[in-house]
Amino acid sequence: MVILETDRLILCHLQPEHIEPLFTLYRDPEIRRYFPDGTLTRDETRREIEWFANGHPEYPTLGLWATLERQTGAFPGRCGLLPWTIDGRHEVELAYLIDKARWRQGFATEAASAIVQYAAERLGLRRLICLIAPGNDASVRWPSRWECSLNVNIQMSWVQATSMAGPSELTDPGRDGLQTWQFARASGKCPA
Repeated sequence: MVILETDRLILCHLQPEHIEPLFTLYRDPEIRRYFPDGTLTRDETRREIEWFANGHPEYPTLGLWATLERQTGAFPGRCGLLPWTIDGRHEVELAYLIDKARWRQGFATEAASAIVQYAAERLGLRRLICLIAPGNDASVRWPSRWECSLNVNIQMSWVQATSMAGPSELTDPGRDGLQTWQFARASGKCPA
């Protein structure tokens, strides 16, 4: 099912045919460097596709979506909206992962901008977060570059992990084995 489209991209539910291109991304240590669970196996990738095949099981309008090039059908990544509880507060994360061969081509920005607009206009969300691991400086800089140009009324914040382990209330409803992070909040402000 198609969730949304941009000039160059189609975002749709992950399906079994996406396992090979997604596994290629998930097994790459450079692409997965800042993910708390590191690289994933083919079986873990398959289970994630099954988990999100119809959206998030508890929040079907959210989930991770295949991100496909409109003209070629190529799979440059996956993006989406993920539900979390952080410090007792329900949050929705703007999540993205793009093939390193496609970095610096504007795919993440194009997908994220469309997802933010979708979240605000179609889902009525007024706040999104980006979860960013320690040392991921490119992801710290990236949201501030495009956030200022958004034409929707939505608050963007990013949450920087101060460590990759420790006590926290970060949970993904219904998912087992999720590693917890400690967070220090930083509100997203447009640079002057």
